[in-house]
Amino acid sequence: AILPYTQALAKLAPHIQQVAMESNGKGVSIDGQKLDYETGEIDFGEPGTNGQHSFYQLIHQGRTIPCDFIGIIKSQQSVYLKGEIVSNHDELMCNFFAQADALAVGKTDVQLRSENCPDSLIPHKTFTGNRPSLSIMLPSLNAYTTGQLLAIYEHRVATQGFIWGLNSFDQWGVELGKVLASKVRSSMNEKRTKGEKMSEADGFNPSTTAMLNRYLEGKAQLKYAEPEDVFPCDLIDSDECRPPTSYV
Repeated sequence: AILPYTQALAKLAPHIQQVAMESNGKGVSIDGQKLDYETGEIDFGEPGTNGQHSFYQLIHQGRTIPCDFIGIIKSQQSVYLKGEIVSNHDELMCNFFAQADALAVGKTDVQLRSENCPDSLIPHKTFTGNRPSLSIMLPSLNAYTTGQLLAIYEHRVATQGFIWGLNSFDQWGVELGKVLASKVRSSMNEKRTKGEKMSEADGFNPSTTAMLNRYLEGKAQLKYAEPEDVFPCDLIDSDECRPPTSYV
């Protein structure tokens, strides 16, 4: 799990998904031999407290998931409110420190009993601890430190590929879907033009054939304006252009 405590890194987890899962999501070695072990980590994440209210429950008390916590010392835009003892960024960073501690240390039944926790709730409020996490704290978030952060993940992906014996630089797993999408595209145009339905003869499995027919039937009931090529006048000087205000 990739858990940045700054909204500016909201797209970091999806980026690392592409870097890691597309590079090392392989079932054969670099020389084409089927692997007898699993490769490729599953990466996901959300910034700050968004994740705390979605999947942190699983991280703390479900299956073991290694976590990368990413914090920033200097906020890009701290807000101090009258009467509050910390800034909004401090509040985020308090959670950054606390969540890593909770994973590491957990909470025992002895501690819960000392807090007069009802016996019926003790199994539910016990945290095993000893769950792996990595905390990365940057002095500030700028082009240089963002590059450093990306380099950590890129080097990790490359090293994993070397250890697992993979070719981390091909993505053949993406190709099959693209080829099939091209086939769907051609068949969709043909059936729509002729007013026909998909059938088994078109080479799709029965489930896909049924869904395609449902899709074509639904689309046939929709009304669209005639297609035309138009561009905003601030992008292209042409008699065919439309002023930007017409898009508002």
